Amino acid sequence: MGKLSLSDYEAVKIPVPWGYISGRWYGNRKERPILAIHGWLDNLGTFDRLIPLLPDYIGVLCIDLPGHGRSSHLQPGMYYSVYDYVFIIPRVMKEYGWSKVSLIGHSLGGVLCFIYTSLAPHTVDMVVSLDILLPLRNDIEYMELSVEKQLLDVDRQKLGNYTEPPSYTLPQLEKVMALGTFNSISPDLAKHMLHRQLIKSNLYPERFYFSRDIRVKYYHLIDIDDGLGAEMARRIYKKPFLIIKGSRSPYLPPRNNEAISILAKDNPHFEFYEVEGGTHHLHLHAAEEVASYLVPFIQHHRPPALNSWTITGNGKSISSKKKKGFLAWTKKKPSKL
Repeated sequence: MGKLSLSDYEAVKIPVPWGYISGRWYGNRKERPILAIHGWLDNLGTFDRLIPLLPDYIGVLCIDLPGHGRSSHLQPGMYYSVYDYVFIIPRVMKEYGWSKVSLIGHSLGGVLCFIYTSLAPHTVDMVVSLDILLPLRNDIEYMELSVEKQLLDVDRQKLGNYTEPPSYTLPQLEKVMALGTFNSISPDLAKHMLHRQLIKSNLYPERFYFSRDIRVKYYHLIDIDDGLGAEMARRIYKKPFLIIKGSRSPYLPPRNNEAISILAKDNPHFEFYEVEGGTHHLHLHAAEEVASYLVPFIQHHRPPALNSWTITGNGKSISSKKKKGFLAWTKKKPSKL
């Protein structure tokens, strides 16, 4: 069994009322793929290092969320929100006629996968959440700033007051991205994201600026308190669910514990792993370790068709790796979070 190739993909444009959702469908395009959704301010390039480590019998459809990467921006006067992003999943399903969906999400993408699965669990056959479950809770000051920035943007559009955003050289952009992610994406890995979100400056030769919609920076959040998160987890009861956490990341704080415990209770299909030293973008900087947990999970819950199986005769199981129990993780010192 081989691996997927980054060069073996079909560029797709999924029509939506405001334009299209841009994506890349890697690998097998004859069967329903896994739908992969990136995080906030990122794009489908976030999966560049993970894709070549996945088995080639499966397909993976990576998309850019609206306002990100090469997907269309919303019309002037409209606002981005987590709740509206959730609707992208059933839109993609409807476009391809899927009655079921397999999901991989990182950060914001992982939140969308959790919300959608809780709303329509009968349509989801497996979920992989990379370094998140419930969204981080934000204070009232951030909400106030978000409203102010959104209204300012509307006024600028109305007055035709837009100028070219700040532009940078490519080496500068790599450092800007590292700084903006608190070094979760190192400068040497920034290229995986930059290739889908840059526009050449008309004002300064050899400089580029970010193509993403400036409004996504202040999108409308959805607040899921601990009780609601637990109730949502109950609706996902016993669903194949894999969570991989970066040990240096703050995106799975203790408030997730109840929801994760519910997902794990009496569920032989629940798995939880922690990448030691891993930051939030662990699938970029620790792709090999993430794949060592992800591949056996995919092979178990989305196995190849029977006519593609071969007998190796070595008698070994797919993976000899041992799960790091969630209960053991919760007993670690708070400084790990």
